[in-house]
Amino acid sequence: MGHPVIVGVDDPQSSSAAVFWAADEAQLRGLRLHLVHGRPWHSHAESPDRAPLDALAARAADRHPGLAVTSGLVDVPAREALVHLSAEAAVLVLGSRGAGGFPGLLVGSTSLHVTAQAACPVVVVPGAPATEGGVAVGLPGGEPSDEVLAFAFEEARRRELPLRVVHAWSYPLIAAPGHAFPPVYEEGHVAAEQARLVAEIMAGWRQKYPEVTVTEDVVRSGAAKRLVEVSSTQQLLVVGRHGHPQGPAGRLGSVSQAVVHHAHCPVAVLPVA
Repeated sequence: MGHPVIVGVDDPQSSSAAVFWAADEAQLRGLRLHLVHGRPWHSHAESPDRAPLDALAARAADRHPGLAVTSGLVDVPAREALVHLSAEAAVLVLGSRGAGGFPGLLVGSTSLHVTAQAACPVVVVPGAPATEGGVAVGLPGGEPSDEVLAFAFEEARRRELPLRVVHAWSYPLIAAPGHAFPPVYEEGHVAAEQARLVAEIMAGWRQKYPEVTVTEDVVRSGAAKRLVEVSSTQQLLVVGRHGHPQGPAGRLGSVSQAVVHHAHCPVAVLPVA
């Protein structure tokens, strides 16, 4: 049946949104769903009671009769277990619990750590997903990732949803000793060139996925700002993990980290080679 869809369950009493999203994804892919519950990374408590996890697994199975659902407890910190299990998962799904009292920061340390380190695509579910809208994908400047675009097109195809390709661009700065300033640009010319480049990239993908309706959203804006705006009208947002291990945001990268923190819909983060 292939690698399973794995969902990390931090609290069986409040993880239903992530589990149900994962169950839907497993059903669409024809894969087994596996629920995993481990202790918090900073805790040395005894292993939790299995009964609530089994009850949540039963609810996931009831959602899609015929779906293969398994579950398991791990006696190690959840973040370590999930990163390890990501090597054998088709998709890893996490909730976003852990705001920590900071408005707008909805992702806990475990979800952020796993998203940055996992070997497979990770989907962070902030709450009950929307039932309207489509799939959106962030298209960065430079060479786009085939893995990210393929994941986004496949999700749109499976769900029979439109795909919105978001490319946010800004003027580069010219650096001088002690200064950084923008050169003189004709905005209309730059915007037209950016739109042309995106259309060229999308031409081959449109041919490969003729059943997917594609909209190109090319705007002058900060990438994270635009992606968060778009997330308010989508069912899923797909981004790549472009960070450097030694960078300020680690492997996750500043844009994908901001999107995971602030997006209104589930966010799929893909490791990029």
